[in-house]
Amino acid sequence: MRTTAVLVSAGLGLAALIFGPAPVQAGPAKTDKDRTETGRTLSGNYLAGRHAQAQRDLSAAADFLGAALKQTPDAPGLLHRTFILLTVEGRIKEAEVLARRLIKANPKMTIAHLVLAATDIKQGRFAAARKRLGKMPEKSIGGFAAPVLRAWSLMGMKKSKAALKLLAAEPKEKAAKVLHLMHRALINEMLGRNDLAEKHYLAVNKDQNGGSLRVVQLLGELYERTARPEKARTLYQNYLKDKPGSQLLDVALKRLKAGRPPGLKVFSVSAGAAEAFFSIASSLRRQNAQEMALALGRLALYLKPNFPVMQILMGDILEAVDRLEPALEVYSSISPTSAFSWPARLRITSLLNRLNRTDEAVGHLNRMAKDQTDDPGPLISLGDILRGRERFEEAVVAYDQAFKRIQTLEERHWSLLYTRAIALERSKQWPRAEADFLSALKFKPEQPYVLNYLGYSWIDKGMYLDRAQKMIAKAASLRPNDGFIIDSLGWGYYRLGDFEKAVPELERAVELRPQDPIINDHLGDAYWRVGRRREAVFQWKRSLSLDPEEDVVTKIKRKLKVGLGDDTETAKKPGNDG
Repeated sequence: MRTTAVLVSAGLGLAALIFGPAPVQAGPAKTDKDRTETGRTLSGNYLAGRHAQAQRDLSAAADFLGAALKQTPDAPGLLHRTFILLTVEGRIKEAEVLARRLIKANPKMTIAHLVLAATDIKQGRFAAARKRLGKMPEKSIGGFAAPVLRAWSLMGMKKSKAALKLLAAEPKEKAAKVLHLMHRALINEMLGRNDLAEKHYLAVNKDQNGGSLRVVQLLGELYERTARPEKARTLYQNYLKDKPGSQLLDVALKRLKAGRPPGLKVFSVSAGAAEAFFSIASSLRRQNAQEMALALGRLALYLKPNFPVMQILMGDILEAVDRLEPALEVYSSISPTSAFSWPARLRITSLLNRLNRTDEAVGHLNRMAKDQTDDPGPLISLGDILRGRERFEEAVVAYDQAFKRIQTLEERHWSLLYTRAIALERSKQWPRAEADFLSALKFKPEQPYVLNYLGYSWIDKGMYLDRAQKMIAKAASLRPNDGFIIDSLGWGYYRLGDFEKAVPELERAVELRPQDPIINDHLGDAYWRVGRRREAVFQWKRSLSLDPEEDVVTKIKRKLKVGLGDDTETAKKPGNDG
Protein backbone atom coordinates (compact mmCIF):
# COMPACT_ATOMS: atom_id res chain seq x y z
CA MET A 1 0.00 0.00 0.00
CA ARG A 2 1.43 3.38 -1.02
CA THR A 3 0.46 5.18 2.20
CA THR A 4 2.16 2.52 4.28
CA ALA A 5 5.31 2.87 2.20
CA VAL A 6 5.25 6.64 2.63
CA LEU A 7 4.81 6.37 6.38
CA VAL A 8 7.60 3.83 6.79
CA SER A 9 10.05 5.69 4.57
CA ALA A 10 9.28 8.90 6.42
CA GLY A 11 10.18 7.26 9.70
CA LEU A 12 13.28 5.43 8.51
CA GLY A 13 14.64 8.61 6.92
CA LEU A 14 15.25 10.07 10.36
CA ALA A 15 16.85 7.02 11.96
CA ALA A 16 20.53 7.76 11.43
CA LEU A 17 19.97 11.48 11.88
CA ILE A 18 18.42 11.08 15.32
CA PHE A 19 20.25 8.13 16.80
CA GLY A 20 23.58 8.16 15.04
CA PRO A 21 25.49 5.19 13.68
CA ALA A 22 25.20 2.59 16.41
CA PRO A 23 22.66 1.48 19.04
CA VAL A 24 23.88 2.07 22.58
CA GLN A 25 22.42 2.24 26.03
CA ALA A 26 19.97 4.92 27.04
CA GLY A 27 21.20 8.21 28.42
CA PRO A 28 19.50 10.17 31.19
CA ALA A 29 16.75 12.60 30.30
CA LYS A 30 17.51 16.27 30.88
CA THR A 31 15.17 18.94 32.19
CA ASP A 32 15.32 22.74 32.12
CA LYS A 33 16.77 22.61 35.63
CA ASP A 34 19.78 20.53 34.60
CA ARG A 35 20.28 21.74 31.02
CA THR A 36 23.72 20.90 29.67
CA GLU A 37 26.57 23.32 30.20
CA THR A 38 27.92 23.89 26.70
CA GLY A 39 31.47 24.64 25.60
CA ARG A 40 33.06 27.70 24.09
CA THR A 41 34.34 26.42 20.75
CA LEU A 42 32.42 25.36 17.65
CA SER A 43 34.36 22.11 17.25
CA GLY A 44 34.03 21.25 20.93
CA ASN A 45 30.27 21.76 20.99
CA TYR A 46 29.80 19.89 17.72
CA LEU A 47 31.87 16.88 18.79
CA ALA A 48 30.25 16.84 22.23
CA GLY A 49 26.83 16.94 20.55
CA ARG A 50 27.64 14.03 18.25
CA HIS A 51 29.02 12.04 21.18
CA ALA A 52 25.89 12.70 23.26
CA GLN A 53 23.80 11.68 20.28
CA ALA A 54 25.76 8.42 19.92
CA GLN A 55 25.06 7.81 23.63
CA ARG A 56 21.37 8.55 22.98
CA ASP A 57 21.37 11.44 25.41
CA LEU A 58 19.40 13.44 22.88
CA SER A 59 18.58 16.40 25.10
CA ALA A 60 22.28 17.00 25.78
CA ALA A 61 22.96 16.49 22.06
CA ALA A 62 20.41 19.17 21.21
CA ASP A 63 22.05 21.55 23.72
CA PHE A 64 25.55 21.07 22.34
CA LEU A 65 24.51 21.21 18.70
CA GLY A 66 22.33 24.23 19.43
CA ALA A 67 25.35 25.98 20.89
CA ALA A 68 27.38 25.03 17.80
CA LEU A 69 24.57 26.34 15.59
CA LYS A 70 24.74 29.76 17.26
CA GLN A 71 28.41 29.86 16.33
CA THR A 72 27.77 28.86 12.69
CA PRO A 73 24.12 29.73 11.97
CA ASP A 74 24.35 29.12 8.22
CA ALA A 75 25.30 25.43 8.39
CA PRO A 76 22.24 23.68 6.86
CA GLY A 77 23.07 20.16 8.04
CA LEU A 78 23.62 21.33 11.60
CA LEU A 79 20.39 23.33 11.50
CA HIS A 80 18.44 20.28 10.32
CA ARG A 81 19.99 17.92 12.87
CA THR A 82 19.41 20.28 15.79
CA PHE A 83 15.80 20.88 14.76
CA ILE A 84 15.06 17.14 14.61
CA LEU A 85 16.65 16.53 18.01
CA LEU A 86 14.63 19.33 19.60
CA THR A 87 11.44 17.91 18.08
CA VAL A 88 11.95 14.33 19.25
CA GLU A 89 12.81 15.65 22.71
CA GLY A 90 9.50 17.53 22.85
CA ARG A 91 11.16 20.96 22.99
CA ILE A 92 8.67 22.29 20.47
CA LYS A 93 8.99 26.01 21.24
CA GLU A 94 12.71 25.83 20.46
CA ALA A 95 12.07 23.63 17.43
CA GLU A 96 9.55 26.17 16.11
CA VAL A 97 12.25 28.84 15.76
CA LEU A 98 14.49 26.52 13.75
CA ALA A 99 11.54 25.23 11.68
CA ARG A 100 10.97 28.74 10.28
CA ARG A 101 14.62 28.98 9.28
CA LEU A 102 14.55 25.53 7.70
CA ILE A 103 11.50 26.30 5.58
CA LYS A 104 13.16 29.41 4.18
CA ALA A 105 15.99 27.19 2.97
CA ASN A 106 13.78 24.24 1.97
CA PRO A 107 10.04 25.03 1.55
CA LYS A 108 9.24 21.28 1.21
CA MET A 109 10.59 20.33 4.64
CA THR A 110 7.55 18.33 5.77
CA ILE A 111 8.34 17.80 9.44
CA ALA A 112 9.13 21.51 9.84
CA HIS A 113 5.70 22.39 8.38
CA LEU A 114 4.01 19.94 10.77
CA VAL A 115 5.77 21.52 13.75
CA LEU A 116 4.64 24.97 12.64
CA ALA A 117 1.10 23.76 11.96
CA ALA A 118 0.98 22.28 15.47
CA THR A 119 2.20 25.51 17.04
CA ASP A 120 -0.31 27.52 14.99
CA ILE A 121 -3.16 25.29 16.21
CA LYS A 122 -1.91 25.44 19.80
CA GLN A 123 -1.79 29.25 19.66
CA GLY A 124 -5.20 29.55 17.99
CA ARG A 125 -3.83 30.68 14.60
CA PHE A 126 -6.20 28.38 12.75
CA ALA A 127 -6.25 30.21 9.40
CA ALA A 128 -2.45 30.16 9.28
CA ALA A 129 -2.41 26.45 10.06
CA ARG A 130 -4.99 25.72 7.37
CA LYS A 131 -3.01 27.69 4.79
CA ARG A 132 0.24 25.95 5.67
CA LEU A 133 -1.33 22.47 5.61
CA GLY A 134 -2.81 23.12 2.18
CA LYS A 135 0.70 23.27 0.74
CA MET A 136 1.82 19.85 1.94
CA PRO A 137 3.17 17.49 -0.77
CA GLU A 138 0.60 14.73 -1.26
CA LYS A 139 3.18 11.93 -1.33
CA SER A 140 4.56 12.53 2.13
CA ILE A 141 3.71 12.03 5.78
CA GLY A 142 2.48 15.63 5.72
CA GLY A 143 0.14 14.89 2.83
CA PHE A 144 -1.33 11.99 4.81
CA ALA A 145 -1.83 14.09 7.95
CA ALA A 146 -2.82 17.37 6.28
CA PRO A 147 -6.55 16.76 5.52
CA VAL A 148 -7.37 15.81 9.11
CA LEU A 149 -5.32 18.66 10.58
CA ARG A 150 -6.92 21.07 8.10
CA ALA A 151 -10.34 19.86 9.20
CA TRP A 152 -9.50 20.68 12.80
CA SER A 153 -8.17 24.07 11.73
CA LEU A 154 -11.52 24.70 10.03
CA MET A 155 -13.26 23.72 13.25
CA GLY A 156 -11.20 26.37 14.99
CA MET A 157 -12.42 28.86 12.39
CA LYS A 158 -16.05 27.85 13.16
CA LYS A 159 -16.43 26.21 9.75
CA SER A 160 -17.72 22.79 10.77
CA LYS A 161 -19.53 22.12 7.45
CA ALA A 162 -16.32 22.70 5.52
CA ALA A 163 -14.40 20.50 7.97
CA LEU A 164 -16.80 17.57 7.58
CA LYS A 165 -16.97 18.03 3.82
CA LEU A 166 -13.19 17.83 3.64
CA LEU A 167 -13.19 14.54 5.57
CA ALA A 168 -16.13 13.14 3.58
CA ALA A 169 -14.01 13.03 0.42
CA GLU A 170 -12.84 9.42 0.43
CA PRO A 171 -9.10 8.93 -0.12
CA LYS A 172 -7.81 5.93 -2.05
CA GLU A 173 -5.76 4.42 0.75
CA LYS A 174 -7.48 2.33 3.41
CA ALA A 175 -5.40 3.82 6.25
CA ALA A 176 -6.43 7.33 5.25
CA LYS A 177 -10.10 6.30 5.02
CA VAL A 178 -10.01 4.98 8.58
CA LEU A 179 -8.28 8.14 9.80
CA HIS A 180 -10.92 10.34 8.16
CA LEU A 181 -13.77 8.25 9.59
CA MET A 182 -12.31 8.50 13.07
CA HIS A 183 -12.12 12.28 12.91
CA ARG A 184 -15.57 12.63 11.41
CA ALA A 185 -16.77 10.78 14.52
CA LEU A 186 -14.81 13.08 16.85
CA ILE A 187 -16.03 16.25 15.14
CA ASN A 188 -19.66 15.10 15.10
CA GLU A 189 -19.44 14.25 18.78
CA MET A 190 -17.95 17.67 19.45
CA LEU A 191 -20.95 19.18 17.63
CA GLY A 192 -23.40 17.10 19.68
CA ARG A 193 -24.40 14.90 16.75
CA ASN A 194 -24.15 11.71 18.72
CA ASP A 195 -25.93 9.44 16.22
CA LEU A 196 -23.47 10.33 13.47
CA ALA A 197 -20.54 10.04 15.86
CA GLU A 198 -21.69 6.55 16.86
CA LYS A 199 -22.11 5.53 13.23
CA HIS A 200 -18.56 6.56 12.34
CA TYR A 201 -17.01 5.03 15.47
CA LEU A 202 -18.72 1.73 14.67
CA ALA A 203 -17.44 1.87 11.09
CA VAL A 204 -13.87 2.35 12.32
CA ASN A 205 -14.23 -0.43 14.87
CA LYS A 206 -15.63 -2.80 12.23
CA ASP A 207 -12.78 -1.98 9.88
CA GLN A 208 -10.27 -2.80 12.62
CA ASN A 209 -12.10 -6.01 13.61
CA GLY A 210 -13.20 -4.54 16.92
CA GLY A 211 -9.60 -4.32 18.10
CA SER A 212 -9.09 -0.58 18.45
CA LEU A 213 -8.79 0.28 22.12
CA ARG A 214 -9.03 4.00 21.41
CA VAL A 215 -12.31 3.61 19.52
CA VAL A 216 -13.70 1.32 22.23
CA GLN A 217 -12.83 3.94 24.85
CA LEU A 218 -14.33 6.87 22.91
CA LEU A 219 -17.48 5.05 21.80
CA GLY A 220 -17.98 3.48 25.22
CA GLU A 221 -17.78 6.87 26.91
CA LEU A 222 -20.27 8.23 24.37
CA TYR A 223 -22.69 5.43 25.28
CA GLU A 224 -22.21 6.11 28.97
CA ARG A 225 -22.78 9.85 28.60
CA THR A 226 -25.93 9.28 26.57
CA ALA A 227 -27.48 6.92 29.16
CA ARG A 228 -26.79 3.67 27.28
CA PRO A 229 -24.74 1.76 29.86
CA GLU A 230 -25.67 -1.69 28.53
CA LYS A 231 -24.27 -0.86 25.10
CA ALA A 232 -21.10 0.38 26.74
CA ARG A 233 -20.81 -2.80 28.81
CA THR A 234 -21.30 -5.02 25.74
CA LEU A 235 -18.66 -3.04 23.83
CA TYR A 236 -16.14 -3.36 26.67
CA GLN A 237 -16.84 -7.05 27.20
CA ASN A 238 -16.44 -7.86 23.50
CA TYR A 239 -13.05 -6.14 23.53
CA LEU A 240 -11.99 -8.12 26.59
CA LYS A 241 -13.01 -11.41 24.97
CA ASP A 242 -10.34 -10.82 22.35
CA LYS A 243 -7.82 -9.46 24.86
CA PRO A 244 -8.37 -11.34 28.13
CA GLY A 245 -6.43 -10.01 31.07
CA SER A 246 -6.30 -6.45 29.73
CA GLN A 247 -6.76 -3.91 32.49
CA LEU A 248 -7.17 -0.88 30.25
CA LEU A 249 -10.96 -0.88 30.64
CA ASP A 250 -10.99 -1.43 34.41
CA VAL A 251 -11.75 2.22 35.15
CA ALA A 252 -14.67 2.21 32.71
CA LEU A 253 -16.08 -1.03 34.13
CA LYS A 254 -15.85 0.30 37.70
CA ARG A 255 -17.62 3.45 36.52
CA LEU A 256 -20.43 1.36 35.04
CA LYS A 257 -20.75 -0.75 38.17
CA ALA A 258 -21.06 2.38 40.29
CA GLY A 259 -23.61 3.89 37.88
CA ARG A 260 -21.42 6.96 37.55
CA PRO A 261 -21.05 8.10 33.91
CA PRO A 262 -17.95 10.05 32.83
CA GLY A 263 -18.05 13.82 33.11
CA LEU A 264 -19.06 16.14 30.30
CA LYS A 265 -16.62 15.77 27.44
CA VAL A 266 -14.46 18.83 26.95
CA PHE A 267 -12.87 18.55 23.54
CA SER A 268 -10.80 21.28 21.93
CA VAL A 269 -9.34 21.80 18.48
CA SER A 270 -5.89 21.17 19.95
CA ALA A 271 -7.12 17.86 21.37
CA GLY A 272 -8.52 16.87 17.98
CA ALA A 273 -5.23 17.63 16.26
CA ALA A 274 -3.44 15.66 18.99
CA GLU A 275 -5.68 12.67 18.20
CA ALA A 276 -4.59 12.93 14.57
CA PHE A 277 -0.91 12.90 15.47
CA PHE A 278 -1.55 10.00 17.86
CA SER A 279 -3.30 7.93 15.17
CA ILE A 280 -0.44 8.41 12.71
CA ALA A 281 2.26 7.84 15.34
CA SER A 282 0.50 4.61 16.36
CA SER A 283 0.46 3.42 12.73
CA LEU A 284 4.15 4.25 12.33
CA ARG A 285 4.98 2.40 15.56
CA ARG A 286 3.29 -0.75 14.22
CA GLN A 287 5.39 -0.44 11.07
CA ASN A 288 8.56 -0.11 13.16
CA ALA A 289 9.19 3.48 11.99
CA GLN A 290 10.07 4.49 15.54
CA GLU A 291 11.81 7.79 14.86
CA MET A 292 9.03 9.55 12.96
CA ALA A 293 6.51 8.05 15.40
CA LEU A 294 8.52 9.66 18.20
CA ALA A 295 8.50 13.08 16.49
CA LEU A 296 4.75 13.02 15.81
CA GLY A 297 4.06 11.68 19.29
CA ARG A 298 5.86 14.67 20.75
CA LEU A 299 3.63 16.98 18.71
CA ALA A 300 0.56 15.17 20.06
CA LEU A 301 1.73 15.69 23.64
CA TYR A 302 2.60 19.32 22.91
CA LEU A 303 -1.00 19.87 21.83
CA LYS A 304 -2.47 17.76 24.65
CA PRO A 305 -0.01 17.18 27.51
CA ASN A 306 -2.40 15.06 29.60
CA PHE A 307 -3.02 12.36 26.98
CA PRO A 308 -2.53 8.95 28.66
CA VAL A 309 -2.97 6.75 25.58
CA MET A 310 -0.30 8.81 23.79
CA GLN A 311 1.92 8.80 26.85
CA ILE A 312 1.79 4.99 26.91
CA LEU A 313 2.63 4.89 23.21
CA MET A 314 5.46 7.40 23.70
CA GLY A 315 6.94 5.31 26.50
CA ASP A 316 6.65 2.22 24.29
CA ILE A 317 8.50 3.96 21.44
CA LEU A 318 11.25 5.20 23.76
CA GLU A 319 11.69 1.68 25.12
CA ALA A 320 11.95 0.35 21.57
CA VAL A 321 14.88 2.67 20.83
CA ASP A 322 16.59 1.89 24.17
CA ARG A 323 15.92 5.23 25.83
CA LEU A 324 14.88 3.80 29.15
CA GLU A 325 15.23 6.80 31.45
CA PRO A 326 13.07 9.07 29.25
CA ALA A 327 10.51 6.25 28.96
CA LEU A 328 10.45 5.99 32.75
CA GLU A 329 9.82 9.73 32.95
CA VAL A 330 6.91 9.54 30.49
CA TYR A 331 5.21 6.62 32.27
CA SER A 332 5.63 8.39 35.61
CA SER A 333 3.83 11.46 34.24
CA ILE A 334 0.56 9.58 33.61
CA SER A 335 -2.24 10.71 35.90
CA PRO A 336 -3.00 8.23 38.71
CA THR A 337 -6.73 8.56 37.89
CA SER A 338 -6.22 7.41 34.30
CA ALA A 339 -7.19 3.96 33.04
CA PHE A 340 -3.58 3.71 31.89
CA SER A 341 -2.08 4.37 35.33
CA TRP A 342 -1.97 0.71 36.39
CA PRO A 343 -0.28 -0.67 33.23
CA ALA A 344 2.08 2.34 33.34
CA ARG A 345 3.08 1.40 36.88
CA LEU A 346 3.81 -2.16 35.73
CA ARG A 347 5.98 -0.82 32.93
CA ILE A 348 7.82 1.41 35.40
CA THR A 349 8.79 -1.64 37.45
CA SER A 350 10.03 -3.43 34.32
CA LEU A 351 12.16 -0.42 33.38
CA LEU A 352 13.58 -0.09 36.88
CA ASN A 353 14.67 -3.72 36.69
CA ARG A 354 16.23 -3.22 33.25
CA LEU A 355 18.12 -0.24 34.66
CA ASN A 356 19.47 -2.54 37.42
CA ARG A 357 17.34 -0.78 40.03
CA THR A 358 15.80 -4.10 41.00
CA ASP A 359 15.15 -3.34 44.66
CA GLU A 360 13.15 -0.26 43.63
CA ALA A 361 11.17 -2.41 41.22
CA VAL A 362 10.46 -4.97 43.95
CA GLY A 363 9.29 -2.19 46.28
CA HIS A 364 6.95 -0.78 43.60
CA LEU A 365 5.43 -4.18 42.93
CA ASN A 366 4.89 -4.93 46.60
CA ARG A 367 3.04 -1.61 46.97
CA MET A 368 0.94 -2.40 43.89
CA ALA A 369 0.07 -5.81 45.32
CA LYS A 370 -1.21 -4.08 48.47
CA ASP A 371 -3.11 -1.46 46.45
CA GLN A 372 -5.14 -4.11 44.60
CA THR A 373 -5.41 -7.20 46.75
CA ASP A 374 -7.37 -9.23 44.17
CA ASP A 375 -5.03 -8.62 41.23
CA PRO A 376 -2.34 -11.29 40.62
CA GLY A 377 -0.55 -9.12 38.03
CA PRO A 378 1.94 -7.33 40.32
CA LEU A 379 2.88 -10.59 42.02
CA ILE A 380 3.40 -12.33 38.68
CA SER A 381 5.64 -9.46 37.56
CA LEU A 382 7.46 -9.67 40.88
CA GLY A 383 8.05 -13.39 40.40
CA ASP A 384 9.30 -12.80 36.85
CA ILE A 385 11.78 -10.15 37.97
CA LEU A 386 13.09 -12.24 40.86
CA ARG A 387 13.38 -15.32 38.63
CA GLY A 388 15.28 -13.26 36.05
CA ARG A 389 17.69 -12.20 38.80
CA GLU A 390 18.09 -15.85 39.86
CA ARG A 391 16.42 -15.20 43.20
CA PHE A 392 14.43 -18.37 42.71
CA GLU A 393 13.15 -19.05 46.23
CA GLU A 394 11.79 -15.48 46.48
CA ALA A 395 10.25 -15.89 43.02
CA VAL A 396 8.40 -19.01 44.16
CA VAL A 397 6.90 -17.11 47.10
CA ALA A 398 5.68 -14.35 44.76
CA TYR A 399 4.19 -16.85 42.30
CA ASP A 400 2.49 -18.76 45.11
CA GLN A 401 0.85 -15.54 46.30
CA ALA A 402 -0.27 -14.80 42.74
CA PHE A 403 -1.90 -18.22 42.41
CA LYS A 404 -3.88 -17.58 45.60
CA ARG A 405 -5.53 -14.64 43.81
CA ILE A 406 -6.58 -16.70 40.78
CA GLN A 407 -9.96 -18.27 41.43
CA THR A 408 -10.01 -20.67 38.48
CA LEU A 409 -7.04 -21.78 36.42
CA GLU A 410 -7.65 -21.38 32.67
CA GLU A 411 -5.70 -22.19 29.54
CA ARG A 412 -4.07 -18.75 29.53
CA HIS A 413 -2.42 -19.58 32.87
CA TRP A 414 -0.16 -22.22 31.31
CA SER A 415 2.70 -19.71 31.14
CA LEU A 416 2.37 -18.90 34.85
CA LEU A 417 2.53 -22.60 35.70
CA TYR A 418 5.59 -22.89 33.46
CA THR A 419 7.45 -19.95 35.01
CA ARG A 420 6.70 -21.08 38.56
CA ALA A 421 7.88 -24.57 37.61
CA ILE A 422 11.21 -23.13 36.46
CA ALA A 423 11.64 -21.24 39.73
CA LEU A 424 10.72 -24.38 41.68
CA GLU A 425 13.15 -26.55 39.73
CA ARG A 426 15.98 -24.04 40.16
CA SER A 427 15.29 -23.80 43.89
CA LYS A 428 15.48 -27.61 44.17
CA GLN A 429 11.77 -28.21 44.75
CA TRP A 430 11.43 -30.84 42.04
CA PRO A 431 8.17 -32.60 42.98
CA ARG A 432 6.25 -29.30 42.88
CA ALA A 433 8.09 -28.21 39.72
CA GLU A 434 7.20 -31.47 37.94
CA ALA A 435 3.54 -31.08 38.93
CA ASP A 436 3.46 -27.55 37.47
CA PHE A 437 5.12 -28.62 34.22
CA LEU A 438 2.56 -31.42 33.83
CA SER A 439 -0.32 -29.04 34.62
CA ALA A 440 0.94 -26.61 31.99
CA LEU A 441 1.00 -29.44 29.44
CA LYS A 442 -2.62 -30.30 30.22
CA PHE A 443 -3.52 -26.81 28.99
CA LYS A 444 -0.93 -26.75 26.17
CA PRO A 445 0.03 -30.34 25.23
CA GLU A 446 2.29 -29.23 22.38
CA GLN A 447 3.93 -26.19 23.97
CA PRO A 448 7.57 -26.66 22.87
CA TYR A 449 9.26 -24.88 25.77
CA VAL A 450 7.35 -26.82 28.40
CA LEU A 451 8.00 -30.09 26.55
CA ASN A 452 11.69 -29.24 26.32
CA TYR A 453 12.20 -28.11 29.91
CA LEU A 454 10.37 -31.06 31.45
CA GLY A 455 11.95 -33.55 29.04
CA TYR A 456 15.45 -32.18 29.67
CA SER A 457 14.89 -32.22 33.44
CA TRP A 458 13.77 -35.83 33.34
CA ILE A 459 16.79 -36.80 31.24
CA ASP A 460 19.11 -34.88 33.53
CA LYS A 461 17.70 -36.83 36.47
CA GLY A 462 17.79 -40.16 34.61
CA MET A 463 13.99 -40.43 34.73
CA TYR A 464 11.48 -41.51 32.07
CA LEU A 465 14.23 -41.33 29.42
CA ASP A 466 12.26 -42.72 26.46
CA ARG A 467 9.22 -40.58 27.18
CA ALA A 468 11.41 -37.52 27.79
CA GLN A 469 13.25 -37.99 24.49
CA LYS A 470 9.97 -38.21 22.58
CA MET A 471 8.82 -34.97 24.22
CA ILE A 472 12.04 -33.20 23.27
CA ALA A 473 11.87 -34.57 19.70
CA LYS A 474 8.37 -33.10 19.46
CA ALA A 475 9.62 -29.75 20.77
CA ALA A 476 12.48 -29.83 18.24
CA SER A 477 10.05 -30.45 15.38
CA LEU A 478 8.06 -27.40 16.50
CA ARG A 479 11.15 -25.19 17.04
CA PRO A 480 13.84 -26.55 14.69
CA ASN A 481 15.99 -23.41 14.97
CA ASP A 482 16.03 -23.14 18.74
CA GLY A 483 19.55 -24.00 19.88
CA PHE A 484 18.53 -24.85 23.44
CA ILE A 485 15.88 -27.32 22.31
CA ILE A 486 18.23 -28.94 19.78
CA ASP A 487 20.83 -29.23 22.56
CA SER A 488 18.25 -31.05 24.68
CA LEU A 489 17.58 -33.41 21.78
CA GLY A 490 21.27 -34.19 21.35
CA TRP A 491 21.88 -34.53 25.07
CA GLY A 492 18.92 -36.89 25.31
CA TYR A 493 20.52 -39.17 22.75
CA TYR A 494 23.76 -38.95 24.71
CA ARG A 495 22.09 -39.97 27.97
CA LEU A 496 20.41 -42.85 26.14
CA GLY A 497 23.86 -44.01 25.00
CA ASP A 498 23.27 -43.25 21.31
CA PHE A 499 26.40 -41.11 20.86
CA GLU A 500 26.40 -41.28 17.06
CA LYS A 501 22.96 -39.65 16.97
CA ALA A 502 23.94 -37.17 19.68
CA VAL A 503 26.88 -35.66 17.77
CA PRO A 504 25.07 -34.14 14.75
CA GLU A 505 22.30 -32.71 16.91
CA LEU A 506 24.79 -31.14 19.34
CA GLU A 507 26.83 -29.79 16.42
CA ARG A 508 23.66 -28.16 15.09
CA ALA A 509 22.91 -26.75 18.55
CA VAL A 510 26.39 -25.18 18.70
CA GLU A 511 25.84 -23.62 15.28
CA LEU A 512 22.59 -22.10 16.54
CA ARG A 513 24.01 -21.03 19.94
CA PRO A 514 27.81 -20.77 19.52
CA GLN A 515 28.29 -18.65 22.66
CA ASP A 516 26.59 -21.02 25.10
CA PRO A 517 29.11 -22.78 27.38
CA ILE A 518 26.82 -25.70 28.31
CA ILE A 519 26.06 -26.63 24.70
CA ASN A 520 29.76 -26.52 23.82
CA ASP A 521 30.51 -28.71 26.85
CA HIS A 522 27.86 -31.22 25.79
CA LEU A 523 29.35 -31.42 22.30
CA GLY A 524 32.79 -32.05 23.83
CA ASP A 525 31.39 -34.97 25.83
CA ALA A 526 29.76 -36.46 22.72
CA TYR A 527 32.97 -36.09 20.67
CA TRP A 528 34.88 -37.92 23.40
CA ARG A 529 32.45 -40.82 23.39
CA VAL A 530 32.79 -41.33 19.62
CA GLY A 531 36.58 -41.19 19.78
CA ARG A 532 37.09 -37.64 18.49
CA ARG A 533 39.32 -36.74 21.46
CA ARG A 534 41.10 -33.65 20.02
CA GLU A 535 37.79 -32.09 19.04
CA ALA A 536 36.42 -32.91 22.50
CA VAL A 537 39.32 -31.05 24.16
CA PHE A 538 38.79 -28.11 21.82
CA GLN A 539 35.08 -27.88 22.74
CA TRP A 540 35.79 -28.11 26.47
CA LYS A 541 38.38 -25.34 26.21
CA ARG A 542 35.96 -23.27 24.19
CA SER A 543 33.30 -23.79 26.87
CA LEU A 544 35.73 -22.49 29.51
CA SER A 545 36.33 -19.36 27.42
CA LEU A 546 32.59 -18.59 27.47
CA ASP A 547 32.47 -17.91 31.23
CA PRO A 548 30.41 -20.87 32.52
CA GLU A 549 29.24 -21.13 36.12
CA GLU A 550 31.80 -22.26 38.69
CA ASP A 551 30.50 -25.83 39.09
CA VAL A 552 30.75 -26.31 35.31
CA VAL A 553 34.31 -24.90 35.31
CA THR A 554 35.35 -27.50 37.90
CA LYS A 555 33.90 -30.38 35.89
CA ILE A 556 35.47 -29.22 32.61
CA LYS A 557 38.92 -28.79 34.19
CA ARG A 558 38.72 -32.36 35.50
CA LYS A 559 37.74 -33.62 32.03
CA LEU A 560 40.68 -31.76 30.48
CA LYS A 561 42.99 -33.63 32.86
CA VAL A 562 41.60 -37.16 32.75
CA GLY A 563 38.91 -37.22 30.06
CA LEU A 564 35.63 -38.99 30.67
CA GLY A 565 37.03 -42.44 31.45
CA ASP A 566 34.96 -45.50 30.66
CA ASP A 567 32.05 -44.81 32.98
CA THR A 568 28.93 -43.35 31.41
CA GLU A 569 25.82 -41.70 32.71
CA THR A 570 23.54 -43.36 30.24
CA ALA A 571 21.98 -46.27 32.12
CA LYS A 572 18.24 -45.96 32.67
CA LYS A 573 17.00 -46.13 36.20
CA PRO A 574 14.84 -49.21 36.85
CA GLY A 575 11.15 -48.58 36.52
CA ASN A 576 11.59 -45.12 35.00
CA ASP A 577 10.44 -45.79 31.44
CA GLY A 578 7.37 -43.59 31.94
